[in-house]
Amino acid sequence: METKYISKNGLNEWFGQLIKSGKRVYAPVKSREQIEFKRVQTIDEVADEYIQTTQSIKAAVFPRAEVLFSYEKENGAAKVEDFNPDSVKETVLWKIHPCDAAGFKPLTAIFNWDYKDKLYNAHLEKTTIVTFSCAKADKSCFCTSVNGGPGNTAGSDVQLTALPDGGAIVEVLTPKGEALIKLSASAFENDKEEDKVKYLADVPQMFDLETIKGKLDSAFDNPVWKVQSERCLGCGACAFVCPTCACFDIQEDAHGSKGRRIRCWDSCGFSLFTQHTSGHNPRAVQSQRWRQRILHKFSYMPERLNVLGCTGCGRCSRACPVDMNILEHLTSIAKQ
Repeated sequence: METKYISKNGLNEWFGQLIKSGKRVYAPVKSREQIEFKRVQTIDEVADEYIQTTQSIKAAVFPRAEVLFSYEKENGAAKVEDFNPDSVKETVLWKIHPCDAAGFKPLTAIFNWDYKDKLYNAHLEKTTIVTFSCAKADKSCFCTSVNGGPGNTAGSDVQLTALPDGGAIVEVLTPKGEALIKLSASAFENDKEEDKVKYLADVPQMFDLETIKGKLDSAFDNPVWKVQSERCLGCGACAFVCPTCACFDIQEDAHGSKGRRIRCWDSCGFSLFTQHTSGHNPRAVQSQRWRQRILHKFSYMPERLNVLGCTGCGRCSRACPVDMNILEHLTSIAKQ
């Protein structure tokens, strides 16, 4: 790892070079009262004061809907056009939070578990991640409880920590990060040996992760799931804003002799997610689906993939229309 300093003017110069390089740059942008990731052309479009974006940035590597392959039948023969990894463009994710960058590890584990998913890996290979450490947090943030933190560098190629003078501490963490700063090497100065910790948000640890794992080992038939899920609507908002949820469905879009097979987001919280053709549903009620969500993230993924399925970003709690607060539920489980 190499540490540098960049001034406010240098930051503007560097960002300008990223745009000139032809890379697609996605950054948080204010859209009415929300902050959403959008493609930008100038640094002035990037949002300044915010706690968290509404959506995570996982769509950059796991799009909401993506064509796996297309086909056309003609004169008894079928022509198939497969996904082309070379069609994926170089992309920079600018000013994402550490909890979003940390989400790429569990996603990568899922999409490379029993086979190598060429779509996901093609997107990730051509994506460079520039995080900004968090100077602010709110009551929904709990990254420090799940092995993260407001200055966590896991998953980042470059991390910036904003300074009062408008400049930033720059941590160059990977070869991708090195290549990115070389686009404007003159914009960077020597490390001023500032301690970034004093510029980070204070996010208190709310529960002990090992305690949670221990409690969940014997909680499958615990009545806590019914109690916690009583107001859940099964709307899937929590899964769609989450940086680590990777449930998907595969749909056929066929029209006459032509068609496409499309992978699209899904959610284990939906009532039809586990519906069998016979009509039987092994998760027939919402409490079973809520149990699956928690156990998958905090028990099954650590056991099978050696990675946690939650980064503590708090989006699911902010997005839930009936205040299903995952932090409160995890704290409750820890105290049982």
